[in-house]
Amino acid sequence: MRLLKLLLILFAFAAGPAVAGPLNDGIEAYAKGNYEKAMHLWRPFADKGDAYAQFKLGLMYDKGWGVPEDYAAAVSWYRKAADQGYADAQYNLGDMYAIAVGVPQDYATAMSWYRKAADQGHAGARNKLGFMYYDGHGVPEDYAAAVSWYRKAAEQGHAAAQNNLGEMYTYGRGVPQDYAAAASWWRKAAEQGNASAQYNLGNMYDKGQGVPQDYAAAMSWFRKAAEQGYGVYADAQNRLGDLDHMVRQQDYAAAVSRYRKAAEQGDASAQFDLGLMYFNGQGVTQDTVTAVSWYRKAADQGNADAQNFLGSMYAEGRGGLTQDYAAAMSWYRKAAEQGHAAAQNNLGEMYTYGRGVPQDIAAAMSWYRKAADQGYAKAQSFLGLLYSNTQDYAAAASWWRKAAEQGNADAQITLGDMYADGQGVAKDYAAAASWYRKAADQGYSDALYNLGLVYARSQGVPEDIAAAVSWYRKAADRGDASAQSFLGLMYYNGHGGTLDYVQAHLWWNLAATKGDASAIKNRDIVAKKMTPAQIAEAQKMAREWKPK
Repeated sequence: MRLLKLLLILFAFAAGPAVAGPLNDGIEAYAKGNYEKAMHLWRPFADKGDAYAQFKLGLMYDKGWGVPEDYAAAVSWYRKAADQGYADAQYNLGDMYAIAVGVPQDYATAMSWYRKAADQGHAGARNKLGFMYYDGHGVPEDYAAAVSWYRKAAEQGHAAAQNNLGEMYTYGRGVPQDYAAAASWWRKAAEQGNASAQYNLGNMYDKGQGVPQDYAAAMSWFRKAAEQGYGVYADAQNRLGDLDHMVRQQDYAAAVSRYRKAAEQGDASAQFDLGLMYFNGQGVTQDTVTAVSWYRKAADQGNADAQNFLGSMYAEGRGGLTQDYAAAMSWYRKAAEQGHAAAQNNLGEMYTYGRGVPQDIAAAMSWYRKAADQGYAKAQSFLGLLYSNTQDYAAAASWWRKAAEQGNADAQITLGDMYADGQGVAKDYAAAASWYRKAADQGYSDALYNLGLVYARSQGVPEDIAAAVSWYRKAADRGDASAQSFLGLMYYNGHGGTLDYVQAHLWWNLAATKGDASAIKNRDIVAKKMTPAQIAEAQKMAREWKPK
């Protein structure tokens, strides 16, 4: 959302005085776009002091209509009309001083002319006074005064002022924050075709602020803004892409189309999003080279997400890039220095493993901490590991807990180990089992295996061999060699209610292929108790086994 700060020239076709003859002939010529004729007809009236004609001559010199563009002449004619109290001329003369066109920039003088017009009820001038108070141009910054002037103009139906008043309610500037009031004012402006208000109202529906969340309504307003093709066009196209992505049953092709339109307008966020679509093959054929191209466009504009992703592409040698840790470091650093937590973590990893820079654990910890302090779970987990390596188990447990509470499975498993071993925390098998289960629920094989152990050994949970077999099986199905070895033992001994040499041979054989020495020994032991047909069946099952 943005505060509309564009200093717009009023192109009002004010009604002329009811005088027959050349003056009205000039009005007719002007309305038809025949500016040279209008200028010829109005000039004598302007020279004789007619304020309307003077204003119109100023406007034509200002815009180069029927005459060469001449800002000094425009100022001169505006001033003649303004001095006679002609409000439109006072307003436009204020603009000339505000934006330094035809005169040196002078906010105080601009304020003076805006106020003269505003005192006559000129809505545009009232809106500009609001802006001047908002930004502190020519007067001390005063949000309450800004709101007062915006409201006067907004109540006259001035769309830009309605949009600006919506902004003030959104951010609680000069008024208490009130999303419903913001949405109400934005709707008034949006229904008049104000693109910024249409975009802002779309955001309100997208987020459910001040209005019920309604993605369809959000898309409708974003589309109206995008169709105007200027100002907020790129932002609106990008948000349409986001909503197409979310709402239209993963209509990735529609999302790509919206992102591309905004990206081609130079919008960095859309360029990054388009890169992601190419990277993931969503809505387009997967093409990591094209993904890199869009990442680079966004990264060159300072988009931190793109800089981080581009760093990863260099680090992994993907997207047609040669692996280049130094280039990866450079892009990670650009993003990290903007406060991008993932990039800060990635820099930490580069220093940890000495990629693109000499190994430097102190520097790694510094970058991890920056990311961790922002709540980045992976960095918190790395900090836990580095503190553990220095045998500061209390600090390690503290950082692992922060990551674990965010759902980081590695940290959950490790914190479970800390409780099981009593490192950095009091030994507590029940807590260990609880953390293992959280990671197991995410499908992590180490946690599945550990849960099998705690049920088999009655550590923090009642002994339950059937449950132990179930957890071992889940880990074994994912290819965990330790779980496969234990599962073989359970079937060999008939724990859990089923003695099955074929299953024991199968699981020990699978673990043996991963170099598990005890599994090799046990497989050979059980084979001596099996018939040749049973061994052949177990071997066939092992050949056909695939991890789940």
